Amino acid sequence: MTQVSEKPCSQWMRGQAIFLSSVAVNPCQDKPTKLQCFLKRAFHASSVGVAALPLAGRGSSACSLKNYSSPMTMRSGPPPSLTALPSLCRRELLETTCRLANTLKRHGVHRGDRVAIYMPVSPLAVAAMLACARIGAIHTVVFAGFSAGSLAGRINDAKCKVVITVNQGLRGGRVVELKKIVDEAIKLCPTVQHVLVAHRTDNKVHMGDLDIPLEQEMAKEEPVCAPESMGSEDTLFLLYTSGSTGTPKGLVHTQAGYLLYAALTHRFVFDYRPGDVFGCVADIGWITGHSYVVYGPLCNGATSVLFESTPVYPDAGRYWEMVQRLKISQFYGAPTAFRLLLKFEDSWVKKYDRSSLRTLGSVGEPINQEAWEWLHRVVGDSRCTLVDTWWQTETGGICISPRPSEEGAEILPCMAMRPLFGIVPVLMDEKGNVLKGGDVSGALCLSQAWPGMARTIFGDHQRFMDAYFEAYPGYYFTGDGAYRTEDGYYQITGRMDDVINISGHRLGTAEIEDAMADHPAVPETAVIGYPHDIKGEAAFAFIVLKDDAGDADVVVKELRSVVASKIAKYAVPDQVLVVKRLPKTRSGKVMRRLLRKIVTGRAQDLGDTTTLEDPTVITEILSAYQEYKDKWGAAQ
Repeated sequence: MTQVSEKPCSQWMRGQAIFLSSVAVNPCQDKPTKLQCFLKRAFHASSVGVAALPLAGRGSSACSLKNYSSPMTMRSGPPPSLTALPSLCRRELLETTCRLANTLKRHGVHRGDRVAIYMPVSPLAVAAMLACARIGAIHTVVFAGFSAGSLAGRINDAKCKVVITVNQGLRGGRVVELKKIVDEAIKLCPTVQHVLVAHRTDNKVHMGDLDIPLEQEMAKEEPVCAPESMGSEDTLFLLYTSGSTGTPKGLVHTQAGYLLYAALTHRFVFDYRPGDVFGCVADIGWITGHSYVVYGPLCNGATSVLFESTPVYPDAGRYWEMVQRLKISQFYGAPTAFRLLLKFEDSWVKKYDRSSLRTLGSVGEPINQEAWEWLHRVVGDSRCTLVDTWWQTETGGICISPRPSEEGAEILPCMAMRPLFGIVPVLMDEKGNVLKGGDVSGALCLSQAWPGMARTIFGDHQRFMDAYFEAYPGYYFTGDGAYRTEDGYYQITGRMDDVINISGHRLGTAEIEDAMADHPAVPETAVIGYPHDIKGEAAFAFIVLKDDAGDADVVVKELRSVVASKIAKYAVPDQVLVVKRLPKTRSGKVMRRLLRKIVTGRAQDLGDTTTLEDPTVITEILSAYQEYKDKWGAAQ
């Protein structure tokens, strides 16, 4: 495993022998399923479940840590050289995982308990995930950019007993006060009994009654912890994702099916081969980090890269310097980052040797033509396979991708193209009928189950059924629209519900609206997504103010601050327009599609507006929007 980090501290280095060899697999039950027995054979384990991925007798050679500002690697076998990179073998990761697992047990964490992990991308964060899996606890990783309010909401929904965090994070040259955010969050979390605090920097932080210094406690523990025997359908982790309502959904992923699907898709989509260095630059707080930084690569014995920084820190060559130094074989990133980087000179890419690259991947949102061409031509020198992958937190792993396929099969730009094994997509029309043939567009649904799919929403199975199976009975509704070509290839056209995708982060517009609605001067809000050159999508907020609201500019500034503190900075609307009223139907429903058309320049094609309570509201909003554009353009 390779850790590409910001500046290190000695304590952090000592505390993280890393990367994962602990997802375990436990013995087949009295009547083993075909899946369990497949896992037993596939991973050479004496057990099947997920509590510890086997070491298979490898990774016992000595490993060394050198300059920690360069990456840290986890390798499945003896590394060929330790002169260029500090490496961590599976034995070291296993011992770290076991010490952390024993620490959790000593502090009252048992099978089925939930543990929140609020940490930057790091070896210890991976070990924390594996430690939970090893003892049968359920981890829920919360992206370390979320606010105290968002963190508290997830902790409370999952009823977490323990939180694992660090004193501070480092990102893009900035210090992020993660421990302070946790301190604020747990004031609202009555189920939290302990906060385990590791140290990413040497700076001291306040330690309260619930706080426990993690590295010190781990040092007291044995490096051996027997994995808990788990059933194939027992819960492995919860991961919260935004929905069209205001409350995030805690999706439940289970042991064997998820693990199998993550391993299989990692191997075949990216053409993983033994000895490859796999570079996925996603945060482990998202499903991409779970499946293609941690579980998938480690199941396949891969060397996996952990990326802690940002694409442009300290400069726009950060990714490609890393590719050269680590000899990365597969590189998997987000269109948002690629759109940002293509704004810089191509020399930032070409100054580094990228000959080790064989596969490039895009994840998180549909990639646009310009970014696809740049990634293929400039980064990949027009020789690398480029896979534009489509999947979701709910699916657990990649569902539609140009690869795997027949050798030499065509790849079309900006198109996910081919369903994977066991994935049977269908397109539905507005009346719920299945669309046949090619050259058709509709709602993308999946017609049969697959191993990696989420099983439910934690604590609310009815919401799970309503969200994914009510719109088209008998089918899983993805929430995305798609186009199918005459050749049967699929192209994702974007979200069909009230969820926007900001820089690869799915966010329900209702979450932003709920946050702003708490402001005493704002009785009504409506948020829509609109295209953004860098982020893919951005949020545009329409707000109605009370008569006595005072200075509108002050209120808007306060609203931005509220959204940042309650959700995250990336959720703050790029544009906020004050209007007298919102376009509503006679039943009181806000017609957001009309607002979306106004913002995207399609005001001449508003469609049916006969259900509006007062159609003249459109004229009011168009006038306010034009005035806003003129004012904003002049300021720019």
